[in-house]
Amino acid sequence: MSVFDPVAFRQQFPFFQQQPNWVYLDNAATTHKPRVVLEAEMAFYQQSNSNVHRGAHQLSQQATALFEDARLTVQQFLNARDKAEIVFTSGTTAAFNQLAFGLMHTVLQPGDRILISALEHHANIVPWQLHCLRHGVIVDVVPLDEQRLPDLTAYQQLLALKPKVVSLTQVSNVLGHILPLPQMLSAAKAAGAITIVDGAQGVVWQVPDLQQYPADFYCFSGHKLYGPTGIGVLYGKSELLQQLTPMLGGGEMISEVSFADSSFAPLPARLEAGTPNIAGAIGLAAAIRFIQRFDASQINQYKSLLLNQFYVGLQQIPGLLLLSSPQQSAGIISLNLEHEHPSDLAMLLNEQRIAVRAGSHCAMPLFSLLGVSGAVRFAFAPYNLLSDVERTLQALVQSVEILRC
Repeated sequence: MSVFDPVAFRQQFPFFQQQPNWVYLDNAATTHKPRVVLEAEMAFYQQSNSNVHRGAHQLSQQATALFEDARLTVQQFLNARDKAEIVFTSGTTAAFNQLAFGLMHTVLQPGDRILISALEHHANIVPWQLHCLRHGVIVDVVPLDEQRLPDLTAYQQLLALKPKVVSLTQVSNVLGHILPLPQMLSAAKAAGAITIVDGAQGVVWQVPDLQQYPADFYCFSGHKLYGPTGIGVLYGKSELLQQLTPMLGGGEMISEVSFADSSFAPLPARLEAGTPNIAGAIGLAAAIRFIQRFDASQINQYKSLLLNQFYVGLQQIPGLLLLSSPQQSAGIISLNLEHEHPSDLAMLLNEQRIAVRAGSHCAMPLFSLLGVSGAVRFAFAPYNLLSDVERTLQALVQSVEILRC
């Protein structure tokens, strides 16, 4: 495999030909889509558009084959044991809502405990809260250490309380910090817990081998992996997926229906009610095949190069308060300008065509612990160039000068 070429990689994304003046550093929110993803979705709509699993005609059979081939692509990407362990959702948030609903009605009982970390996205907080208050289940939170990673001593103490579920992010969407999940998940399994991983940010950094990785469930969204919006994946070990009460009922997820009762279809259909996002699944598979053409370690080395160059430049700008550590980050740095609101800094960067996100990044509890209301987040992708770093640093210098006037 040849050395990673960021310029050639970038040329695969039509956005940058259409919008050449933008520096796009909002990749933790969503990534751009390579040409092959756009073409795959368009080809489906132009050549095979039909519903899946239910038509008697050839078009439906073609659509079903494409849809199920997409599921197979995801299975192979994650090295799951069985294609039926791959459930398509609308995204990571929908996956967590299905998990919270499904486990609360079967596995979790009043007085049981769920353990999460202080780094979690709202999607790994709010769905549990919606059900825990009604069902008498307790949510415990692992605090942070000085490196703003989960405090492993406190984690072991909380595991001693025997949580039924341990649900952790792979990579912080705010700080970019990479959690020591193999160690943490193994300890959780030893304590008898069901383990869940939020891979929304992590899957673009390190794809897990789910036959070796100590996770019972793994969730991610397509749109952060160069795929379409509105498509995501809930992986689960089949014996645990079977225990989930379906959150949505309707067509295709049933085996038999009467006015008195219903029985559910086998996996994965029982958790995929209604017409799925067929084009989205096909686009996600195209995105996975695209990214597999490149060496993941080379991509990560390149992203680390961008991040380190950015970090060196940031240290030369007075008044910046860095929340992230580049030594333990998966390509994300969040920061603030002393005595200024994050949105003001982001607005000035926008005027210079630098796309970033400002605010609480769906992680309000984390910002409460950090003692700040929000931050400006810079998230790098392999299609960013060193010239993007230089332009962003220049724009930051100008923005700071304006705000300090």
